Amino acid sequence: MSPLTVLVTGGSSASGVAAARALSIAGHRVLTVGSDQSRIEAAAREAGDAVTALVCDLGSLESVRGLATVISDRGFGGIDAVIHLVGGWRGAKGIEDQTDQDWEVLERGAITTLRNVSRVFYSQLEASPYGRFAMVSSTAVASPTAAAASYAAAKAAAEAWTLAVADGFRRAQTVDGDSSGQHSAAVVFVVKALVDESMRRAHPERRFPGHTDVEELAAAAVGLFDQPASILNGQRILLAK
Repeated sequence: MSPLTVLVTGGSSASGVAAARALSIAGHRVLTVGSDQSRIEAAAREAGDAVTALVCDLGSLESVRGLATVISDRGFGGIDAVIHLVGGWRGAKGIEDQTDQDWEVLERGAITTLRNVSRVFYSQLEASPYGRFAMVSSTAVASPTAAAASYAAAKAAAEAWTLAVADGFRRAQTVDGDSSGQHSAAVVFVVKALVDESMRRAHPERRFPGHTDVEELAAAAVGLFDQPASILNGQRILLAK
């Protein structure tokens, strides 16, 4: 496999750094995206010298279209994969105190950014011989609580959109009922929560049961290219222990 061009969104996070580093070590061209220039540049340096930092407000469709233009103008060619790691958490005591402000934050972070990125880069992912689109969701979708109602609902909506992307790939790349030639896939990684080394150092007394290490998520992102798209497409891949 020739080196692929992979876009990591939410690149300033610990999971973004881990994914960018792992993908770069695997030999891919990695573009890592964040909304704050200083933070994303620092994250790119931490991920490796070959990782390119880009700045974009992924909540703005116009800005994401501009990002696609910048990528093209800088000679990176088409995007082969998107690892979407934009997230966020808001909780409350129950149903009655789920605030509109929290919902707006979750809707923008979990749903709007994903919709924008998938729409802008969809045709490139569909055209790539190894097109991949992946998001990170939560076990809360399958067992939502009153306290996390807004969070679970936002993640559920993001999952539904991603599975619709998977259906688009399937329909476009199935010929006479035969999907064996399918080459693009959209998947959902499911975790309880993510943990990194800094969190473990800050809380040495905690064992973080059921949590997924960001390095495990990064390895799963690299592994997306090792499996046939026809098998991967539409999967919810459980990474929670």
